[in-house]
Amino acid sequence: MRKTRIYQNVWDAIEPDPVKAENLKLRSSLMSALIRHIKHEGLTQAQAAKLLGVTQPRISNLVHGKIDAFALDMLVKMAAAAGLRVTMRVKKVA
Repeated sequence: MRKTRIYQNVWDAIEPDPVKAENLKLRSSLMSALIRHIKHEGLTQAQAAKLLGVTQPRISNLVHGKIDAFALDMLVKMAAAAGLRVTMRVKKVA
């Protein structure tokens, strides 16, 4: 009989290294927030690129979920450029 493993998060299932999984979770969250902001503001990719200080192909990578194309610090810079406040909460793993 095969055991089924249940994960708290898709990144925990994909990435066995807990440090890398946490980084993926943070990047994913920031990417989602940026995408929501772009959609909410009704920006084209060119407009979003200008606002966020990046190129249009970078925005294309963002909206297509290419997480490996972004470092955490770049996403924080983009969020700040968009007028978004990034907060962080640290807690002990249960």
